[in-house]
Amino acid sequence: MNTREHSTGTRPFDQSTGTPAATPADERDRGALASALRGLAAGRIVLGAAAIVAPHAMARASGVRPSPELGYMTRVFGVRAIALGLGYLTAPGPERSRWQRLALLVDTLDTAHGAARLARGGLPRPTALGYTALTGAYMAIGATRLARDLS
Repeated sequence: MNTREHSTGTRPFDQSTGTPAATPADERDRGALASALRGLAAGRIVLGAAAIVAPHAMARASGVRPSPELGYMTRVFGVRAIALGLGYLTAPGPERSRWQRLALLVDTLDTAHGAARLARGGLPRPTALGYTALTGAYMAIGATRLARDLS
């Protein structure tokens, strides 16, 4: 790892990632988060594959009436989910942070949209609540990792 002292001189700085270098305590904390993020990436791939293979079954399981339009959009979601999951899992170490932050952006926007749908109605409440909780959990874990990376 190419490190130099950050401008404060108190903590090594990793020039390859543009973030402070990890200390042993950071590594333990980040280890649990790294495991969680790998699990979330695998979950994205599984959910994305299910969306591509069985979009109408996913709609019914969510309490939403299937339609050709919904099937198409569900498959689009599936491709996005697989891309984010595979991107994170296959990225070399220095690039993994970029994929994690991209996924955090997507999860934040999905959660905000879900919260707005909950407020407006128009979807079965359990469906909107379930998906908003799912994306909110992904967002919370991603935000925790970002906060740790920036501290």
